[in-house]
Amino acid sequence: MPASMTRTETDSLGSMEIPADAYWGIHTARALENFPISRRPISVYSDLVRALAMVKQAATRANADIGVLPSEKAELIDRAAQRVIDGDFHEQFVVGVVQGGAGTSTNMNANEVITNIALELAGRPKGDYGFLSPIDDTNRSQSTNDVYPTAVKVGLSLDLITLLEELDLLRRSFLAKAIEFHDVLKVGRTQLQDAVPMTLGQEFHGFATTLGADYDRLRENASLLYEINLGATAIGTGITAHPRYSSSVLRHLRRITGLELQTAGDLVESTSDTGAFMSFSASLKRNAVKLSKIANDLRLLSSGPQAGLSEISLPSRQAGSSIMPGKVNPVIPEVVNQIAFAVAGADLTVTMAAEGGQLQLNAFEPIIAHSIFQSITWMRRGMRTLRVNCVDGIVANRERLGTMVGTSVGVVTALTPFIGYAAAANLAKQALATGANIADLVVAEGLMTRDVVTKQLSPERLSGLQAVTAAMPVVSTNPPEVGDTDI
Repeated sequence: MPASMTRTETDSLGSMEIPADAYWGIHTARALENFPISRRPISVYSDLVRALAMVKQAATRANADIGVLPSEKAELIDRAAQRVIDGDFHEQFVVGVVQGGAGTSTNMNANEVITNIALELAGRPKGDYGFLSPIDDTNRSQSTNDVYPTAVKVGLSLDLITLLEELDLLRRSFLAKAIEFHDVLKVGRTQLQDAVPMTLGQEFHGFATTLGADYDRLRENASLLYEINLGATAIGTGITAHPRYSSSVLRHLRRITGLELQTAGDLVESTSDTGAFMSFSASLKRNAVKLSKIANDLRLLSSGPQAGLSEISLPSRQAGSSIMPGKVNPVIPEVVNQIAFAVAGADLTVTMAAEGGQLQLNAFEPIIAHSIFQSITWMRRGMRTLRVNCVDGIVANRERLGTMVGTSVGVVTALTPFIGYAAAANLAKQALATGANIADLVVAEGLMTRDVVTKQLSPERLSGLQAVTAAMPVVSTNPPEVGDTDI
């Protein structure tokens, strides 16, 4: 590269040529050489980049407050950080998401980019670190060991907001189907064998309920991310930071992020501990596994269309075979299953990385961050495609369901309080042998009149919506108010 297209930067290891238009510098350049692993830059997680800039902005304001950074420099760094918070220059965050060094490369990438933006705002050339330094000024009172975990926690908290929005939209989509299918009788199954009747609405209401529970669990575990170690610097002792820095930077970061952050009571413990990440990752895995179970059910219920259950029809999204004409596969639930497998694997990665930490610092926080951010990103996208491209377009195959319920021996269970177990068992055997309609057999045997058996085998009675021998839960047909997260 011609000299006019580069600038020379120097660190403790020597000098390197940096592209003249790059806002990153020599520390980032070394990371690009050392960690060509994932081929995915940290910029793929925009909330992490925004969080890094928020931490730098808060630190700069705190340093100005306590008088360890001149106001002119602080103003430039503050303005530069705000540009990144607003979404500018994210493409300059180029270090790989998987890296050695406990996140030092990510921290230095942020320091260099924000410093060079600030230099440009001051009318100075990039790399003019004698005027404004990435380390002495932008990183003042900080260490990677408190900046990086704090930024990851803030970034995950920001990312979770959009995940919860998608989760609630998906819950509402299932709830809408529960209302639509509230009177559609079907055969319930246990251990893949016919059990007793229920409504398709009840089945979909169960999906909505379990997603609502996950919404609450994710919010509860997210609160663990609000405890930060900013001000701990290297190992928790606060070395190089002013005594008033910790309280000041917390105040500013709370205001900038809008999050109810708290400084950990024991900064030495907090700097080495990754328990919050493990708990949060576990809650993501729980949600992913339950989504996968729902996807499994949708695939089973739609199996066929001729030789399977075929109780529901999923929207046809694409041709399913290069050899079998007309075949359509449940591709949307399938991709949700695969996302769940990846999230479960990511949770194991987080667990192993947390266990592998040693002494006063966990060096493996980059893989923890990457694993959790990827899980959130994939789950958010998976929830959206499941809702838009599948659930919203599900159709109940009412005629087939009616036939299946009418000939199901499970219906006999509803009659045992009136005709007794022995008579009901005899009817079940006849129905299995002949395929006859249960109601017709009951009337033919003289056990009930047509009116009485019709009443007892009504959708309301069979599904438990109308109590016969005990109170049963009722599925509401009233849609929730906007913003209501109660199921």
